[in-house]
Amino acid sequence: MDYSTAFLIIAIIAIIAQSFLIFLALFEPGLDYKISTPSTASLESDDFLRMFEALTDAKAHRHNHIEVLTNGETYYEAELEAIRGAEHSVNLEAYIFKKGEVARRFVETLTERARAGVRVNLVLDAIGSFTTWNSYLRELIEAGGRVAWYHPFRWQTISRINNRTHRELIIIDGKLGFIGGAGFADHWLLGTEKRPRWRDTMFRVEGDSVLSMQATFAENWLEAAGEILTGTHYFPLHKRGDQAEDQTVTLIVNSSPSAGRSTRARMLFQTLLASAQRSILITTPYFLPDRSARDELVRAVRERGVEVRVIAPGEHSDHTLVRRSSRRLYGDLLQAGASIYEYEAAMIHTKSMIVDNEWCVVGSTNFDNRSFGLNDEVNMAVFNRTLAARLQEDFSRDLAHCRAVSLEEWQGRPYLERAHEQVGRLLERQQ
Repeated sequence: MDYSTAFLIIAIIAIIAQSFLIFLALFEPGLDYKISTPSTASLESDDFLRMFEALTDAKAHRHNHIEVLTNGETYYEAELEAIRGAEHSVNLEAYIFKKGEVARRFVETLTERARAGVRVNLVLDAIGSFTTWNSYLRELIEAGGRVAWYHPFRWQTISRINNRTHRELIIIDGKLGFIGGAGFADHWLLGTEKRPRWRDTMFRVEGDSVLSMQATFAENWLEAAGEILTGTHYFPLHKRGDQAEDQTVTLIVNSSPSAGRSTRARMLFQTLLASAQRSILITTPYFLPDRSARDELVRAVRERGVEVRVIAPGEHSDHTLVRRSSRRLYGDLLQAGASIYEYEAAMIHTKSMIVDNEWCVVGSTNFDNRSFGLNDEVNMAVFNRTLAARLQEDFSRDLAHCRAVSLEEWQGRPYLERAHEQVGRLLERQQ
């Protein structure tokens, strides 16, 4: 066999192997899963919390103070103010860090803190933030700030190229943190008549949970920068206050994909869906629940009489194909009696769930396969009726800007839209 023939055989084998991997990515059956025995424990009971801790592999922290920050004009100012007050460290992780006015403000503030001797560390996703280069961050780096890219385009990361960090975190001095779904880009703050400012929510957190948020950041910093963060400047002793709010129970639930596609995000959401007795309120920018999650929502409505309401994107969605794919999945839920609404005022990017007006979840996880099975995600699950009521206020305000989708409308959607849905269906596992 001559050299050219051997090379041709190797090339053909490589093409076949790559084609098979692409085929698996698009058409491999999703993971089917269910709750073995529905929990009969009350959501406020110690029995439920003990089980929830074990399943999510997350410690329940009981001393926390949490503030809901609604929309960019609120949370960006709170984040910048907190960074300005940093004395020891600022750790920031983001899927989207996009050049513009918002990013400029953060780079300037982080640079000033780095010059003052504060340890500044950034983990940015190489795909989500691909339009932002090291040159844009030069002043921060020259001031002593460190920037690490998560899974950049290198030969050694090819096998993990589909695994992104979708986490959105800021931790200041190991004492104060921000968690939610918003990255750093102008579309979360500045809008036009045709493209209004995106709707989103973040939590401002003080208390024991901040150390778990720091550990979450440290996990991705290790993978991106090859360093384990240690020391009391990152993990200080938390002095507990006497406020009533300090009794808020929280869990920081990390989620990373396994080879078997099981993730803590699946356990977190499915357990709460299966345990709801009165109501489930979901707000999500990408509503593509897998079959198992849809079945659990249908069971909640039909078998336990749970009120299920979902707010999903309307015409302002930033991904038309994803929205069409999402609409294809409405049928089972509408037929069961769930209510689905499409947000019309702007792009809805809030990622929240409220269960029985007691538990609430805010974080980076979308209701889709990418978040449940492919990305690194982080969520804060909170048991606190006051906080749940505060989030429900936002949910009610958002409903005022929504259009309800009826079963009759869904059944009569145009053939062109149905055809578009089928195109999206091919890519559904990657969305």
